[in-house]
Amino acid sequence: MATVWIPPLMRSLTENQEQVEVEGETVRQIIEALDALYPGVAARLIDENRIRPGISVAVDGVIGNKGLREAVKPNSEVHFIPAMSGG
Repeated sequence: MATVWIPPLMRSLTENQEQVEVEGETVRQIIEALDALYPGVAARLIDENRIRPGISVAVDGVIGNKGLREAVKPNSEVHFIPAMSGG
């Protein structure tokens, strides 16, 4: 199973868990599995069938450009990274 690191602002949806293990071969499947366990996760991460603006996804330390189609291996680490703002 892939290990998904949950950003602090989303942990209220995952019972304050910092990481969750779910199955999926793509980022889309990972998000769907998370949403099945913790309803509301998908709404925070997906907008109009793509990753919300202001959020990047890193799989195994690499920020990809395939969005929801990004491949995930069974032992991957997935991080949802909110954009930093400010000056």
